Amino acid sequence: MNKKQKKMFIRILVAAALMILFSYLPFEGYLRFGLFMIPYLVIGYDILKKAGKGIRNRQVFDENFLMAVATLGAILLGDYSEGVAVMLFYQIGELFQSYAVGKSRRNISDLMDIRPDYANVEHDGTLEKVDPDEVEIGTTIVVQPGEKVPIDGIILEGKTSLNTSALTGESLPRDAAVGDEIISGCINMTGMIRVRTTKEFGESTVSKILELVENSSSRKSRSENFISKFARYYTPAVCYGAVALAILPPLIRMLFLGLSPEWGDWIYRALTFLVISCPCALVISIPLSFFAGIGGASNAGVLVKGSNYLETLSQTKYVVFDKTGTMTQGVFEVSGVHHSSLAKEQLLEYAALAENSSSHPISKSLQRAYGKPIDRSRVSDIEEISGNGVTAIVDGKTVAAGNAKLMNRLGIAYKDCHHVGTVVHIAIDGAYAGHILISDIVKPTAKEAIQSLKKAGVAKTIMLTGDSKRVAEQVAAELGFDEVYSELLPADKVAKVEELLEKKKAKTEQLAFVGDGINDAPVLSRADIGIAMGAMGSDAAIEAADVVLMDDDPLKVAKAIRISRKCIRIVYQNIYFAIGIKVICLILGALGIANMWMAIFADVGVMILAVLNAIRALFVKKL
Repeated sequence: MNKKQKKMFIRILVAAALMILFSYLPFEGYLRFGLFMIPYLVIGYDILKKAGKGIRNRQVFDENFLMAVATLGAILLGDYSEGVAVMLFYQIGELFQSYAVGKSRRNISDLMDIRPDYANVEHDGTLEKVDPDEVEIGTTIVVQPGEKVPIDGIILEGKTSLNTSALTGESLPRDAAVGDEIISGCINMTGMIRVRTTKEFGESTVSKILELVENSSSRKSRSENFISKFARYYTPAVCYGAVALAILPPLIRMLFLGLSPEWGDWIYRALTFLVISCPCALVISIPLSFFAGIGGASNAGVLVKGSNYLETLSQTKYVVFDKTGTMTQGVFEVSGVHHSSLAKEQLLEYAALAENSSSHPISKSLQRAYGKPIDRSRVSDIEEISGNGVTAIVDGKTVAAGNAKLMNRLGIAYKDCHHVGTVVHIAIDGAYAGHILISDIVKPTAKEAIQSLKKAGVAKTIMLTGDSKRVAEQVAAELGFDEVYSELLPADKVAKVEELLEKKKAKTEQLAFVGDGINDAPVLSRADIGIAMGAMGSDAAIEAADVVLMDDDPLKVAKAIRISRKCIRIVYQNIYFAIGIKVICLILGALGIANMWMAIFADVGVMILAVLNAIRALFVKKL
C-alpha cells in the first residue's frame, strides 16, 4: 500500500470501530445523532467535499453526489448505522479499486527497469559514469558484461551475446559483432563492447517504448467511450427517478387514494434507489479491465498503444505478414556465386562496392562476404532503384547489381538460378557478369506462429514479399500460409493490403499487418491494426504501428490476439453483470423489497466483484 492507501485503511478501521461501539450505546436523540456523525465524517468527509465541489462547478451528477445524498438522507431519517455503513463500504470498495489500479500500474511501471541509469563514457583511458541524457550522438560508450545498453548505436569493438528479450524476462540471446546495430534495453551478456551512439537518449528505442506505454491510457476504446456517455446520461436520470420515487407515490396515496402518504418510507426507498444506482462498477471496472489488459500484454512483451487498439486486435480475422525480418531472421548470407565471368572474389568486390551506401540486409551480406574495408573513393554516381537494385560507377566501370527486374530494365540478358534464395544479378559495362545467391533463415517459431493463429480463430494468413515468386512460394508452403504475393514494391504492398481490406466479409472482421522495416510503415498505418517487430524493427515501423512486439517473435502475434480477446471478454462480463444486478436491485428497491444493505451489495459488492474480474486481465502467462 502507498501512503494514501494506508491513510484510508486507518480511516476505515477507526470509522468501523466507532460505528460498532456507538451502536451498543443507549443514547438517543441529538446525542446519538452527534455520536454517529463522528464516524460518518471520519470516513466520508472527502466524499462530501468532492460532492460540494461538483455542485459549485455545476457538475452535480456523479457517484460522490449520489453517496452524499443517500447517506445524509439515511442519517436524517434516523437510520444512523445504515448511513455510516453505506459510506464505509463505499470507501472500502474505493480502496480496493485503488489497490487494483496500483497493482496494474506497477506491472506496467516495471518496464521502467529497462531504462539504464548511466552510460560508461571513456575519458583519458578511464570510464566515467554519466547521465545518458548528456551523451551526444557520435559518442563512444562502453557496455560491460551484464549491463544494459543505454543508447542505440553501432558496435565499434568487441563481440558479444545480447539478450534481446529482456522485457519479457526470457533468455533469447543473439550474437553481435563489429558493425552491427544495437538497441537500448538489451543486456550485454558476455564480452565488453564499444558502441558509437547513433541517437540521443530521448530518441532511443527504450525511451520510445516507455513513452508508448505511458501514453496508452489516453486512447479510449469504443466500450470505454460508451460507458462514459452512458454514465453522463444515466446518473442524472436515476437522480430524477429517485426524486420522483420520493414524491409521486406519497402524493398519489394522499390525493387520489385517501391514504397516509408515508413520506419516510418512500424517501427511504428513494435513498436506497440512489445507492443502488451508483454506476461505480461500470465506471471503474471497464477502464481498469483495459488498463490491466495493456499491463498484462506488456509483461508478455506485447506493447499496445491504447485500449482502442486492444479492442480492434480482438476482432482480427486476417493477418498479413511481411517476409524479410518478420518471418525470417533478416540475416542474409552469401551461399553461392554462379555463372561468373570473373573470379568469385572479384564479382563480390564489385557487388559490395556498388551496394556500399545501402543499409539493406542484402547489401550488408554482400559487404560481409567481401570481407575487406570499403574504399568509397572507388565508387561514384550511385543510384538506388526502388525494388530493383543499384547502379554505380566502380573503378570507372558501370556496375549494376540487383534482381531480374533491374536486368530487364537495362536490357541485359541474364541467367536464372536453379537454387532457391535471393539472387543478385551483376552486370559490368552492360554485359552480364554472373549472379550471387543469398539465403535468409526462417525464424524458429515462424511455422508455429501460423499454426497458433489458426488455432486462435484467424480465418486467413497472408504473406507479402518483394522476393521472387519461386522463393516466396517455397517459404509460404513451408510455413503454412494460406496466400502469398511476391515481387512487390513497397507501394504494391499498400495496394495489396487495400485490396484485401475491400474483400473483408464484415466490418467487424479486422485485418492486421505485421512488419519490421521502414518500408513497412505505410502498410502498418493502412491496416486496421499494425503490428511492428520492436527489437529489430525500424523507428518508422514502431512509430506507425498500433502494437509493438518487443522480441521480434512472430509467435507473439497469436498471443497478443488471445490477450486482447480475454480482455474484451472480461469487459463484457462486467458490463452485463453490473447492469443486470443493478436493474434487478433497482426494481426491488422501488418496490420496497430491497433495503439499504442490499443497496450496499448492489453498489460496493458489485464493484468489488467487477474489479476482481477486471484484474484477471493482468495474468496472461498461460495464454
